[in-house]
Amino acid sequence: MTLANLPPLVTVFGGSGFIGRHIVRTLAKRGYRIRVAVRRPDLAGFLQPLGNVGQISFVQANLRYRNSVDRAVEGADYVVNCVGILHEAGRNSFEAVQEFGARAVAEAARAVGAKLIHISAIGAHAHSDSGYARTKGRAEAAIHAIKPDAIIYRPSVVFGPEDSFFNKFADMARIAPVLPLIGGGKTKFQPVYVVDVAEAVAKAVEGKVAVGEVYELGGPEVLTFRECLEIMLKATWRKNRLVSIPFGIASLIGSIASLVPFITPPITADQVRLLKKDNIVSKDAEAEDRTLKGIGVTPTLVSSVIGSYLVQYRPHGQYTGSGKAA
Repeated sequence: MTLANLPPLVTVFGGSGFIGRHIVRTLAKRGYRIRVAVRRPDLAGFLQPLGNVGQISFVQANLRYRNSVDRAVEGADYVVNCVGILHEAGRNSFEAVQEFGARAVAEAARAVGAKLIHISAIGAHAHSDSGYARTKGRAEAAIHAIKPDAIIYRPSVVFGPEDSFFNKFADMARIAPVLPLIGGGKTKFQPVYVVDVAEAVAKAVEGKVAVGEVYELGGPEVLTFRECLEIMLKATWRKNRLVSIPFGIASLIGSIASLVPFITPPITADQVRLLKKDNIVSKDAEAEDRTLKGIGVTPTLVSSVIGSYLVQYRPHGQYTGSGKAA
């Protein structure tokens, strides 16, 4: 195969993360060459078997250092940025990673003439009281100013084998007799399957998605926080009690937990602020078909997948008897 006939090259920032690894897998199946840009390439080797020999390569990149971003996109035809953090730690602040970093990726993509697909989040708003949502919103504005043809995807809470939502509470249910319903558990989500998000990215790379738009990706059903936990408990065959915790108390707990060094806090004050607003696809996005269905992806039900990866949290693992809660 000559250089002129090589498949297009896609640089995936954050390709070893939860969403990123599924994007890499989906693109590899379509035959693209993939360059995985991560802070620790030595820890991303598990992605190698997802493609053919030489199809997936790795490059060290840190969104806080512009020169590494520029190096990662050299020669790329497409750039996918799925880097995001749920809580701040050290120099990895929301501003550094989700705002400055996203801007750097957009500028680097523009410099080499690559098409850009950016993963944001439902609720992103430049004036949000949440640092997470605020920097996501500012990043979107910067990206479209730099790359007007960029495609931005805003998923709701993403679920799948390595997710940090259902897995977190399933793990908690193994040791805690009660689970917290922050704010009464009334916050609404529209959980979207990680494979569906990856498929949406692949369609964008294939040129099947209108450019310069913001798409909101949600699953086929809207669930409250309480309903999400009930589905998780059913899948793990457990009967933990669900106890309502006011937002104020949850915020205090999150603030204290964030002060403890060297651990990932179970909840942060910023995440509590996010929970005060529903996380679902907007009516405008639905009306304009800026959704999964609008780009030709059929959303997957939570209940059709969740049991396959939460089996490890059952009282006796996957070998628990009849399927009834312990």
